[in-house]
Amino acid sequence: MPSRALRGLLVSVVVLAAGAAWAQQPPAKPDLDAIPDKMPFNTPYGPAIGADKAHEILVAAVNESKKRGWAMNISVVDSGGQLVAFERMDGAQLASISISQHKARTAVMYRRETKIFENAIQNGGLNYIMTLDDVIGSRGGIPLVADGKIIGAIGCSGGTGSQDEVIAKAGAAVVNK
Repeated sequence: MPSRALRGLLVSVVVLAAGAAWAQQPPAKPDLDAIPDKMPFNTPYGPAIGADKAHEILVAAVNESKKRGWAMNISVVDSGGQLVAFERMDGAQLASISISQHKARTAVMYRRETKIFENAIQNGGLNYIMTLDDVIGSRGGIPLVADGKIIGAIGCSGGTGSQDEVIAKAGAAVVNK
């Protein structure tokens, strides 16, 4: 009887270990030879965001950041990637000034959230993305879309990637509805 219980315990341990090992397998790499039917990230560019709307986005992002007690650098660029509005909150780290602008420029120039680059590098093993000009593989850059067209982007930096993304989304929500 004890050997039966011991075998049962051993089988349970093996099943649990195998399940844990299976759960830790890396995600499957994307098929780079796949040909999509539609062009991805093909949102057209529209007229450049104006200073008033950029400031409104900046205020929404700053308010969310203050509510959470996070000191951030927040940049809003136009549809050509040029800086329109910027705020460095008190206590925000200096290195994040240029990072916030880089995230916003990447989001507008590549017409996608910078989180997509982060995921491609971290989860997809697509390290060649790091060789593309002006790409930053860190979340916190989001295109601003009005009437189906990209009018600019917001970039936030100063916290963790997930904190930067939360603040960028708060600002982008002013336009991206």
